[in-house]
Amino acid sequence: MALPAAPPARLFAELVPAQLPGQAPAGRSRSPPPPPGREVQVSGSAELSAGPDRARVSVRLSSRKGAAGEARSSVARRLEYIAQSARQRGLPEENMTIMEDFSRVENTYQMEAEVCMIFSDFGKMQNVCNLLIEKLGTSVTICPPHFYHTPEALDTLRRQVCVAAVGNTRRKAQEVCRLFGQSLGKPLLIREEETKEWGGHIDSHVLNSPNSLTLQERIQNATVYASCRVFAVFEIKGKENRRNKLH
Repeated sequence: MALPAAPPARLFAELVPAQLPGQAPAGRSRSPPPPPGREVQVSGSAELSAGPDRARVSVRLSSRKGAAGEARSSVARRLEYIAQSARQRGLPEENMTIMEDFSRVENTYQMEAEVCMIFSDFGKMQNVCNLLIEKLGTSVTICPPHFYHTPEALDTLRRQVCVAAVGNTRRKAQEVCRLFGQSLGKPLLIREEETKEWGGHIDSHVLNSPNSLTLQERIQNATVYASCRVFAVFEIKGKENRRNKLH
């Protein structure tokens, strides 16, 4: 998928010492100030993406019978099979929610239920869904999975893209210093200037029929992208050590 072009990097380098604030003008008698520092100013960016780390699947089932007990037992048997199949394939009990609704429709009794399952392993999700389709067939309705990110996953992506942008900026500053035969010193300022986040997208004609999306298309559509641009100022220590340059 084509990604938006990163903003052009800005690069400034100051290699000539400038007069420090408070430095006495020429001809005035006062003790000489410490030598002014030199610095290199660099901006850089990074872009990363993260696929969804959770999937929610809903399984719906219902039964309408002349007797209330028959409607309840019909749904209860299938509910037990769904829950047991999910547990046997490693789904924690706390990741499964069951909701039931019992009603009277004309002269019959209707029992409806929905099982909501949260998966962090998409392979297990597919195994469970395939088994339920094979064993229960049309007696259950399995909704397409909904993929999403947990807040922890999004926080991790934001930290990673910021750290990557800082690393790219530092490497750029090192290359500039080497170009002038200088050695890069400690950072004097690091400022996050801009961050952006956006979701993945697929062809618009596919989005018009969301139920026809493949599993990979759903994952792609739920993927989150993040970019970060930082501005940094580094100290220039002096001439580059030739021994370090060889390494």
